[in-house]
Amino acid sequence: MANKILIITCKNDTHPNSVIEILNKENIPYFRLNTEALMTEYEFGWFHKSGSKPSFFIKDKNTDETILGNEVYSIWYRRPVLPEDLPYYSCENKEINKHNIEEAKAFYQYFMLFLSDYYSIGNHNHDRFANSKMVQSFYADKVGLKISPTCYANTKKSIVNFTSKYDELIIKPLRNYNVSFSEGYSYELYANKIDSSLLQEQPEEAFSQTVCFLQEYVKKAYEVRITIMGSHLFACKIDSQKQDDDKGKIDFRQGYDHNLHHEMISLPKSIEEKCRQYLRLLHLNFGCFDFVVTPEGEYVFLECNPNGQWGWIEDECGVPMSEALIDCLINCRKV
Repeated sequence: MANKILIITCKNDTHPNSVIEILNKENIPYFRLNTEALMTEYEFGWFHKSGSKPSFFIKDKNTDETILGNEVYSIWYRRPVLPEDLPYYSCENKEINKHNIEEAKAFYQYFMLFLSDYYSIGNHNHDRFANSKMVQSFYADKVGLKISPTCYANTKKSIVNFTSKYDELIIKPLRNYNVSFSEGYSYELYANKIDSSLLQEQPEEAFSQTVCFLQEYVKKAYEVRITIMGSHLFACKIDSQKQDDDKGKIDFRQGYDHNLHHEMISLPKSIEEKCRQYLRLLHLNFGCFDFVVTPEGEYVFLECNPNGQWGWIEDECGVPMSEALIDCLINCRKV
């Protein structure tokens, strides 16, 4: 019975491709579960009797491949989504269809929680907690990382009182970075720099219609994306300040299509240790940290995505991040 790596993701996620290519080349057993198709493309069962360990199986109906619970050695909890479809729909009662989908979603949630005790890169239970930007700010400060003053509020008074101390601010969405319109187009929401005095001129309803997320704007020399996978660390310098404002200078994600320069760098030991301590406190084996480095060389923490993307850094800089992730999954590397 071979130990297998369980890759939990979705069909549209291309990140596993480079890893799976190496796994196939090295004949390392794995099983890919695309969770949106849980009910339509897989057969599964979970069983437990008194005095025995729980057991389960998942079978891919397209390939006839099966993974058993006692074969799972480690898990890459990459980019799963909730089950979306049923193999059969009731034409007579849409409420039955809705009920069945909700039951599938409940099973998915329970099953992901059950898997939380396996060694994993990404973790359903801990990722949800660590994905909170408030949690991130609190723990970054707790381990001694410098943070930018931050405000979440829905009243003009609270926001103006907090931000009046700062000349420039960053305003950005908490989570939803895309707004789609019925006319068939969408609008990408990026971080924007604004003068704090402009807030005083806005009407109350400009603040009360949503949750406003603002931070003091930190002057940048450049930015750094730090990706930690178990014992492996990759620090990438992002030369965002050489870009125009709307092409990556304010939000480096806007620079992807505008020759944004990336370069691997060595990280100060104190920053590395604080990042590792942060992950240990949150029970994570993986994290993508974003920092601003000021003209004075000070590192300022922005966020840590517990399930962030890294393939673009591997492609841009030619570093062996897929191999590092596989090493973690085979050898259960801790942070």
